[in-house]
Amino acid sequence: MTHTPRTRTVVSCSLVVVTLVAAATACGGPDGHPLSARPFDAAGQVSFNGPSGKEKADPDKPLEITVKGGDGRITDVTAVDAEGRHLAGELAADGKRWHSTAPLAAGARYTVKVSTEDEDGAPGSRTLSFGTASPKRLLKVSFGPEKGTYGVGQPVTAELSAPVRDKAARATVERALKVRSTPAATGSWYWVDDKNLHYRPQEYWPADATIEVRSNLAGIKVTNSLYGAAAKPLKLTTGDRIEAVTDASAHTMTVKRNGEVINTIPVTTGKPGFSTRNGVKVVLGKEYYVRMRGTSIGIAEGSSESYDLPVYYATRVTWSGEYVHAAPWSTGSQGNANVSHGCTGMSTDDAEWFFETVRQGDIVKVVGSIGDTMTPFDNGFGDWNLSWEKWQKGSALHNGTPDSPAGNTVQAARLRPHV
Repeated sequence: MTHTPRTRTVVSCSLVVVTLVAAATACGGPDGHPLSARPFDAAGQVSFNGPSGKEKADPDKPLEITVKGGDGRITDVTAVDAEGRHLAGELAADGKRWHSTAPLAAGARYTVKVSTEDEDGAPGSRTLSFGTASPKRLLKVSFGPEKGTYGVGQPVTAELSAPVRDKAARATVERALKVRSTPAATGSWYWVDDKNLHYRPQEYWPADATIEVRSNLAGIKVTNSLYGAAAKPLKLTTGDRIEAVTDASAHTMTVKRNGEVINTIPVTTGKPGFSTRNGVKVVLGKEYYVRMRGTSIGIAEGSSESYDLPVYYATRVTWSGEYVHAAPWSTGSQGNANVSHGCTGMSTDDAEWFFETVRQGDIVKVVGSIGDTMTPFDNGFGDWNLSWEKWQKGSALHNGTPDSPAGNTVQAARLRPHV
């Protein structure tokens, strides 16, 4: 009777041992290699066509990694530059060759991690590091406006140091220009011409938003001889949503803050022959004093339309000289007739209030005028006069960039004030 318990104990131990062996086998790799085994150094297994020592790789040539002697195979390759950008590549079906399918960045430093396995399935690993030659021609990007707080109508601008005409090259540039708004706002770039882009949301920016603009273009190949340069990022904020809507036919301006009316002002706008432009404009700046002369807009000196006046509290909305300003000489017409040469005139007190209420980027919209509609790009920021559908057609990443008519070319400011 004393031997029976001992026999049962021995059998029980044997079963435990068998179970452990089976578990070890189940957790192993192919041919019994445990998965936790440290990968062997695959330096003798793979080769690559990169530079040696302090030499720099030609960014115009693809990176290629191959298996030496036909033993084993490559299982994975990751190539990342110092900016955290991954290099796209393709691995052959038999695992014998990997090659990059996108251009290397110029003037960059890459780290390449190669995973392999030998003919027995044992894992191998090799890490490569190399630099690429600096580009001879750089495409620089300057963002605007300057850092600060703006109205919700202010577009973001990007000016390039060289023209980019090819659609594929434009797509490369646009893809690298990043705009982030908090709160979020759906937006898109528009190619105004070969060197200038504007970015705006589908609607206006949210009030009290933070807008961050940056470029990932550094080292990226744009054309055969042109590579992107590093760019200074930009951070903007918006204030309240200020909208001033002038009804030229009713001779009134209604000013709203965040959707609520805060003032209704009697005004006068452009008379026939000098009608104020319809559409959405954006405040470009504010000038306490401006001398306005008719000769600046082509009115002959001494004619019945000639004028030479000191003007105060002038809020500029076009480069050609359209302002919202104090017009004490026309107070009798404000609220009932249009007698100006294109500007929106109001009393000095109202002009001072408006001057102190608005900031650059705020919205000034005119309706009910017999004048033309504000052009999109050549006389200030008329960006909002394009529908969202048309705006997206100006992107190289959507429906293709339209030809840039001469009238869309961004020009230097033409400071020609008129009353």
